[in-house]
Amino acid sequence: MNKKYIVTLTAEERASLQTLITVGKRAARTLAHARILLKADVREDEPVWEDSAIGQAVEVSTATVQRVRQRFVEEGLEAALRPRPRPRRGLPLVDGEAEARLVLLACSPAPEGAARWTLRLLAEKMVELAYVPQVSHETVRQVLKKTRCSPG
Repeated sequence: MNKKYIVTLTAEERASLQTLITVGKRAARTLAHARILLKADVREDEPVWEDSAIGQAVEVSTATVQRVRQRFVEEGLEAALRPRPRPRRGLPLVDGEAEARLVLLACSPAPEGAARWTLRLLAEKMVELAYVPQVSHETVRQVLKKTRCSPG
């Protein structure tokens, strides 16, 4: 066996994974990772499974089997079962100050020629007043929804 990350489960870990699969009240990804770990477990009384065979049995890619194996060895059982947190892609466009200005703007009288504030009008006005460099009407909607404020 020429693998870099070798999964060796303790009796307690094996029992908890078996219980987890038997109960089946978890996310599908968690259950799949539990099955991967059980099949990847190196024990003297059972044959060793290849990663491709584990992938076919659990219906995941070979790369997934390798990643679960690696996370188990490097970070432990709990880390291998839960999904890796995804980092945010960027900073939010509307910070606390811009959010407060947006709420004030939404509560102010509508611009001339409009019966009420629309999300697009609010977005355009925020850029015009240089509160933010750019903002979409969808971002304005999400901010107003979060603050329980609505235009008009």
